[in-house]
Amino acid sequence: MSRVVVVTDSTASLPADVAQSRGIRVVPLQVVIGAKVLDEGPDGATPEVVAQALRDFVPVSTSRPAPALFADLYRRLASEGAEEIVSVHLSREMSGTFESAQLAALEVELPVHVVDSGQVGIATGYAALTAADLLDAGGSAKEAAEAALARGAAASSLFYVDTLEYLRRGGRIGAAAAIFGSALSVKPLLEIAEGRVVPRERVRTASRALARLAELAVEVAGDQPVDVCVAHLANVERAAELTATLAERLADGLEGREVMCGELGAVLGAHVGPGMVAVCVAPRPAG
Repeated sequence: MSRVVVVTDSTASLPADVAQSRGIRVVPLQVVIGAKVLDEGPDGATPEVVAQALRDFVPVSTSRPAPALFADLYRRLASEGAEEIVSVHLSREMSGTFESAQLAALEVELPVHVVDSGQVGIATGYAALTAADLLDAGGSAKEAAEAALARGAAASSLFYVDTLEYLRRGGRIGAAAAIFGSALSVKPLLEIAEGRVVPRERVRTASRALARLAELAVEVAGDQPVDVCVAHLANVERAAELTATLAERLADGLEGREVMCGELGAVLGAHVGPGMVAVCVAPRPAG
């Protein structure tokens, strides 16, 4: 085992094979569907299960990992030879996961550098991967944590939802912002700013929302090298269309890398609802 291990949570949306190949350990959040409590993942709460429950008006909520779960993992990694841990998580403004990791860090003997990515979804995943990259290049745990923090701060997460009702129910967006999205049947575009979901713009139709997402992604990418990911919940066709558009328009910045595209995780999906399409543009670290 490496001397320093990167830990993240399931909302980081890292494919299992990627996390495994990079030695990144993933702690699952939980989804409560009716009376069932399920870990996020292919054997528990999946995007499809969550989307159907929301359509059927079954109560859906989410739960952060308990500090004890993090502490158990940190101790297990120490017993396997880890000397330090870099633990990279979704925004503390959106979840208590970061706090759970902080509390666990106080209970274990080895140093744990807990990082608030200030982001959600794959933007957190990119931050965790950046930490792993820096460690592979011989950097210290402190340097890896700082690099993860910087990658999260540099990323832009933009998304379209059919309705703000799910975000309002989960307390992720205020009533005033919900009114912003419901007036005159407009379609809301949102972004993550300072770790929170905030309104960005309003457009009239879903097709215009998709086109505007592409325009905004191209704007924030500029001329710099970037990683780009499109995510959706039960909206395969529109996500595929946006992916193809961005692959063409951002070809220079992608430098041969693909635009990733996939279903949003169950935990985040529970808060945005079916129909959501998102794009993350993450400038690549220099060097």
